[in-house]
Amino acid sequence: MTLEVQREGEHDFVGRNERGAEVRIGHKDSEGAFSPAELLQIAAAGCSAVTAEHLITRRIGDDSKFTVSVTADRREGASELDAVHVAFDVDVSSLDAGQRESLAVAVDRAIDRLCTVSRTLKTGIPVTETFPTA
Repeated sequence: MTLEVQREGEHDFVGRNERGAEVRIGHKDSEGAFSPAELLQIAAAGCSAVTAEHLITRRIGDDSKFTVSVTADRREGASELDAVHVAFDVDVSSLDAGQRESLAVAVDRAIDRLCTVSRTLKTGIPVTETFPTA
């Protein structure tokens, strides 16, 4: 599957997939757009949410609502993130302490084993670019 990013104007880009989804991309101060670093963080949170969804809904209920937030550490002036922190906000009040711990362990294990984005960030991969020269 090919993804693409197209320039629409100054600091204004649209990312698209083959299924018709779009996301606006721009500088960190661009109104109505995600910065590339924000998209990386959203990808980590989204992957964690998708990976954990079945575990959470199976134990808490199919209509369970939850939020996954994400923050990052970045040194002043750095061009890379130093760490990404994903946090689940789930109402686990219907579970006893043992069930809560079991669910937390299962979610952590599933994300470590199955979340493509988190696994990739943890291991690091080569990134290549090509640019036309002819």
